[in-house]
Amino acid sequence: MKFTTERENLLRPLQLVTGVVERRQTLPVLSNVLIKAADGAVSITGTDLEVQLVATVDGIDIEQEGAVTVPARKLADIWRSLVEGATVSLVVEGDRTIVRSGRSRFALATLPVDEFPDAVSQQADVNVSLPLADLRRLLDKTSFAMAQQDVRYFLNGLLLEITNTHLRAVATDGHRMAMCTVGQNVTGVDRIQAIVPRKGVIELGRLLNDSSADVELSLGSNHLTVKQDAYTLTTKLVDGKFPDYETVIPKETGRTVVGDRETLRHAFQRASILSNEKYRCVRLSLEGEQMKIEANNPEQEEAEEIVAVEYEGDSLEIGFNVAYLQDVLGVLETESVRLSVADANSSALIEAPGVDDSLYVVMPMRL
Repeated sequence: MKFTTERENLLRPLQLVTGVVERRQTLPVLSNVLIKAADGAVSITGTDLEVQLVATVDGIDIEQEGAVTVPARKLADIWRSLVEGATVSLVVEGDRTIVRSGRSRFALATLPVDEFPDAVSQQADVNVSLPLADLRRLLDKTSFAMAQQDVRYFLNGLLLEITNTHLRAVATDGHRMAMCTVGQNVTGVDRIQAIVPRKGVIELGRLLNDSSADVELSLGSNHLTVKQDAYTLTTKLVDGKFPDYETVIPKETGRTVVGDRETLRHAFQRASILSNEKYRCVRLSLEGEQMKIEANNPEQEEAEEIVAVEYEGDSLEIGFNVAYLQDVLGVLETESVRLSVADANSSALIEAPGVDDSLYVVMPMRL
C-alpha cells in the first residue's frame, strides 16, 4: 500500500478515530487503527469492540492499494507534529509502515490485518435522517446528566426515544434528570427506546462538526449507527431497561421562582466555593422577592448570596447539590430560568420560560 496526501486531509480523521481506541487493550491489535486505500479513498477504522468509528477521505493520490494496521496514537502524534501544509506519504514495506514528510521519516510496526475485528454489520429496524443541529441539541442539553460507573449500568448512558412525532434524549444519574425533545416525523414507528452507552455519546459529541449535511441514524436491536459526512460511528447499545422517566417529572408544583439565569449562575458559583466539598449542598431560602443562597463547610466557613427573583408561594427553605443547579443553568440559553417545586422534600422542575423542548428535574438534599 502506498499513498500521498496533504497533512490536513487526514489530521482530523486520525484524531477522531484515535479517540475511540482505548489506551489499555486486551488484544494488541485493538491499539491499532486499520487503514485501507482503495478506489481513490482512504478509510481509517478504530474500535474497542464497543464503539467503532470509520473515517473515509476521498481524493487521495493512491499509488498502490492495500490495507495495514498501525499503532493509533503513535501515528496520530506523528501526523499532528508535522508542519502545517506538509505533504505526507505512507507506504507499507514488509512488516513496517513508513511515513515520510520532507526530511522526516518514521517506521512503525504493524500487525496482521486479518487480526483486526470485522466491521459491525447489522439489520437496522429504524432509519432516521435529521438536521445535525437537532442531534447536537439533544446531546448538549442532556448528556451532562449521565451517570458515571454506576452499578445500575443502564444509567451509564443516554436514552434515545424515537416515536412517529419526535426524537427524545433522556439522561439521569438517579439524583437529577435532563430531557430534550425535537420534532421528527418517523413513519411506521410507534415507540422505540435504546440506551446509548456513555462512551458512544461522548464520541458522537466529538464527531459532530459544523457541517450542513444531515445526520443519518440507523437503529437496530443492539447497535446504533450514525453517519455524518465522511464519518460512520457504530456503538453497541446497553442491554437494560431505562427507568420510566415520565413518572419523575413533577406534576404538582405550587411554588414557582423566576430569576435571571446569569445572575443565579454566578451566585451559585460563588456560594459553591465554600460549600462542603463532599456533599456540595446549598440552602435556598425563598421569601418575598428574594432568594437567599447559603453554603457552609466543616471548617465553619460560610457564604451568603441574595438574589432578586419573582416568587409565588409561602416562604420556603430547600437544599440542593449546587453542582447540579450549575450544570442546568450552564446548558440553558434564555435570559431567565423558572424553578418550580411543591415543598422542601419534593424534586424541583427547572425550565427555560418560553422554551418547551427541554426540562430538568433535580432532587432536593436534606438540610
